[in-house]
Amino acid sequence: MNIRETFNVRELGDPAAPSMVFAHGFGCEQGMWRHMVPSFTETHHVVLFDHMGLGGSDPRGYDAQRYSTLDAYAEDVLSICEALDLRDVTFVGHSVSASIGMLAARMRPELFSALVLVCPSPRYIDDPIDGYRGGFSRTDIDELLETLSHNYLGWAASMAPVIMGAPADDPRSAELTETFCRADPEVARGFAAATFLADNRDDLEHVQTRTLVLQSQQDVIAPPAVGAYVAEHLPDATLTMLDAVGHCPNLSAPAETVAAIKAFL
Repeated sequence: MNIRETFNVRELGDPAAPSMVFAHGFGCEQGMWRHMVPSFTETHHVVLFDHMGLGGSDPRGYDAQRYSTLDAYAEDVLSICEALDLRDVTFVGHSVSASIGMLAARMRPELFSALVLVCPSPRYIDDPIDGYRGGFSRTDIDELLETLSHNYLGWAASMAPVIMGAPADDPRSAELTETFCRADPEVARGFAAATFLADNRDDLEHVQTRTLVLQSQQDVIAPPAVGAYVAEHLPDATLTMLDAVGHCPNLSAPAETVAAIKAFL
């Protein structure tokens, strides 16, 4: 397997500098980081990639059974790090990629020096047994997955503004809609199931890597209480609240997000 071609890997900056890997969220692609990456190329070896089946990755590598859990995506991250001989990696993961990064760091802690988790959620579904509030009921998620299966384009058009926290005619909402629509519906549905049905709360205590949790002030996908939960249950975490609206501060508040990461590093 040619890792660079399989995952559409792009490298920027000095290869001898500390490595910084950016991982996009559900239904997206590496272009979502374009407002932030230039701020790090002078100090880091920046690595961008697309998750399997999305963006410019090679769709021939997608296997529905393998990618039914987030572990497969974490293994892909490790494969990229190994192929590029990356060490002391700062991993920046948005949304579900925050969980993917935590899993990768738990599997191979020696590869990572820091994690930056942008609007993370270890579990999207509320847990009435222990009072955990993820923001969605199981019925909500079942209905979401059903809509994805039967009307993916309609789901993309209706959900993008909700995710962005902006009107449908806002350019950022339109961009997110277009990005969603470029994804293969089968891949998107499988990734959505792996994302929204996951429960990674028990993994948090085992992630020893120093971590920055970045949380938007308003986020209907991963509410502020979820970000606080993540920071509280990680052994070595700092929580920074961004003055941002929506689930994608990498698009809505890139300058503030960059500043928070630089202050942490």
